[in-house]
Amino acid sequence: MKPIELEKVQQALDSYLNKEVYVHLETTNGAYANHLDANAYTVGAYIRNSKVTYKQAKIIGEGNSYRVGLKMELGWIYAEGLTDWTIYEGNQLLLAGHDREGRLMVALEVSETPFK
Repeated sequence: MKPIELEKVQQALDSYLNKEVYVHLETTNGAYANHLDANAYTVGAYIRNSKVTYKQAKIIGEGNSYRVGLKMELGWIYAEGLTDWTIYEGNQLLLAGHDREGRLMVALEVSETPFK
């Protein structure tokens, strides 16, 4: 993965507009929180291979942290804290947010084919 390039990521997001796509969205502080502080809560959310069609996509942010919103007919998918991106296997847009130690904190992935 490489640091987010705003214009390139926007183009990639736009390439999926009005198409049925598969989305993976994950947030976590994993065992990191509890490992470092016994009083901290471990939190996370996970959805994989959810079929959606979004009509608008927007990435915003500056510097080293971005957020992406995907507008569907009846709502939004939203991820914040994204730092890195890549195109995987030619057609899967992978976006991730890592903390200062490189640990995964958030992931948003979009593809025309299901994720394995």
